[in-house]
Amino acid sequence: MDNKTLSVISYITIIGWIVSFVMGKDNANSLLKYHLRQSLGLAIFSIILSIALQIIIGITGINILWYINVITTILIIIGIINAANEAEKPLPLIGKMFEDKFAFVG
Repeated sequence: MDNKTLSVISYITIIGWIVSFVMGKDNANSLLKYHLRQSLGLAIFSIILSIALQIIIGITGINILWYINVITTILIIIGIINAANEAEKPLPLIGKMFEDKFAFVG
C-alpha cells in the first residue's frame, strides 16, 4: 500500500493505526508520519477525555459523552479528508498539540 492509503487507514480505529504503522515503517514519508502522529494523538485524547467524563458523569449525573463521540467522529473525518488530500494540516482544536510528539513514529 502507498503512504496516502496508510495515512487514511491510520484514522480508522487503533487497529488501523497499528496496521499503518507496521506496514509503513520501512518506507514512511512525511505525510504518513504526520498523520500517524495526529491519529494517535486523537485516539489518546479521546480515551483520556472519555475516562475523565465518566468520572464527572458519575459525580454530577450529566450525560455529555454523546457530544464527545460526535466531536471525535468529526475530527476523524477531517483527518481522513486531510490524509486523502495529502495535506499535512493539524486537526482542529487538538492537532497542534501532537505535531511534535510521538518521536517513535519518525
